[in-house]
Amino acid sequence: MALKKRCEMDPAYTWDFTHIFPSKEAWENAYAEAQRSVASLEALKGTLKDGPDSLKAGLDTIFEAGRKVELTYLYASLHKEADNSDPEYQDMAGRAVNLFVAFSSAISFMNPEILSIGEEKLREYIELPMLSLYRHTLHDICRAAPHTLDEKGEMMLAMLGDAAASPSDSFGMLESVDMTFPDTVDEDGNPVPLSHGNYIVYLNSENAEVRRTAYERYFGEFKKYINTFAAMYAGSVKFDTYFADVRGFDSAVEAALFNSNVPVSVYDSLVSAVHDGLPDMERYMALRRRALGMDEIGMYDLYCPMIPGVDRKYTFEEACDLVKRALEPLGETYAELLNRAFSEKWIDVYENHGKTTGAFSCGVYGVHPYVLLNFTGTLDDVFTLAHELGHAMHSYFSDEAQEYANHDYKIMVAEVASTVNEVLLTKYLLKTETDAAGRAYILNHFLEGFRTTVFRQTLFAEFERRAHDMYKSGTPLTADSLNAVYRELNLLYYKGVNVGETHSIEWARIPHFYNAYYVYQYSTGFCSAVAIAQGIVDTGDASDYLAFLKTGGSDYPIEELKLTGVDLTTPEPIRRALKVFGDTVSEMEKLI
Repeated sequence: MALKKRCEMDPAYTWDFTHIFPSKEAWENAYAEAQRSVASLEALKGTLKDGPDSLKAGLDTIFEAGRKVELTYLYASLHKEADNSDPEYQDMAGRAVNLFVAFSSAISFMNPEILSIGEEKLREYIELPMLSLYRHTLHDICRAAPHTLDEKGEMMLAMLGDAAASPSDSFGMLESVDMTFPDTVDEDGNPVPLSHGNYIVYLNSENAEVRRTAYERYFGEFKKYINTFAAMYAGSVKFDTYFADVRGFDSAVEAALFNSNVPVSVYDSLVSAVHDGLPDMERYMALRRRALGMDEIGMYDLYCPMIPGVDRKYTFEEACDLVKRALEPLGETYAELLNRAFSEKWIDVYENHGKTTGAFSCGVYGVHPYVLLNFTGTLDDVFTLAHELGHAMHSYFSDEAQEYANHDYKIMVAEVASTVNEVLLTKYLLKTETDAAGRAYILNHFLEGFRTTVFRQTLFAEFERRAHDMYKSGTPLTADSLNAVYRELNLLYYKGVNVGETHSIEWARIPHFYNAYYVYQYSTGFCSAVAIAQGIVDTGDASDYLAFLKTGGSDYPIEELKLTGVDLTTPEPIRRALKVFGDTVSEMEKLI
């Protein structure tokens, strides 16, 4: 059965965009107003250094213009995410991106001009009450001084922003719109449609042939375009390296982590700690092989439940109810916001033709968050719902507590909020499950959370690091060279598993690689969340955690996390989480 068109979807399960703008005409008016605001920024040049009053007035104007631009961009972008194939939404999103680039270019003078005030005087300004709203912004500008170009240089980099998005845009159009898949087979051997959204459903099948067929046919399509994917990803790596070099960073990883003030040592410490945990991963893979009763398992055997006959299916309404009950430890206010998300159409639930694959949450300042799902009714989908609602509630709390200038939290803490929800859901399921097989099923899911979020994302992080290092050292990024690196890492991480040649091209389907050095934060976030969720359950007190959710972008991520008792400048949070993984493997061994 072919996917429905967007216009055929039940409106009860789709986003309500009127919460942002009541109509396309209203968006056009707002877009025109945002254009005027961007054009007015030219008059600010030379005024930011005229004293604290002028600096405050200029920053007020800049951030207000940014708010208007962002609102028009998100309205257009979310429409496109819902149906990438619609030419009207493509046009709107393209215009919105152009406006965003124009805004970036228009404010390119800001940092160099503020730095021209002089470090000593600027630090005096930072302490003034009248500039308290911009204290963190100004401190960050001072910190970035060694990597800030002059006004002309900053404008040139800003103007390059649209072109730099081309590799990611090309990936999205090829993967989400142009690629199609042949039918696969169901448990009865009947041909059934295969798509991005239902691929994981077939990998969860208890029938090994269903899993293998879906896997081979899915990646068979990626293999057809593997040289194109390699060229697109190489382009992304080249842009990453160019921006890092121009700004005077030693590497692209240093440049990427600098934005959140995260030392590269945190990245390296994560990889080292996860490598230390690989013997427990090997134990888990051996346990999976025995549980499935197989002499050998392949990469397509990693997602199906280890406990047969306990597969759970949920309607979306059942999933919502389960998530609400699991998140009760977070308090009444949190529960009320969940009810609003479910009843006020914050969530776009089901897959349709042209819809972006996977799932995400997008905060819209002054409105509410929007959550995209491709819900198919599996337990994984329930966890995805909890995960994305973690992002959504983080956005809501931050937006309510912070002014626009400080509302936008960094990705590093975003993945904490989402994973706390997943861990609380796991704990709730384990607490309420009385059947031994059911308990083993849930423990299996918890272990899969570790495998896919800590181990798998760290593998991705290593792949990114190696790809960028290869390019920096002069090694061409071709399909063959990227496949070789990816295969080598999978052989390291998945000892005891048959890593076939087909799996060497999996890197080509990972959209996060086009946002360099993003994925490691899934790993640090998961490990942090394990500690935070355990603390909430043990004490019955979520107040420190809720205070953390309200910090938005008012401080650096590592400092914000310290409010919850987690310090990522040490390897201890990673090690403690990996001990939980090892202990859970041991518990599963006893059950099986």
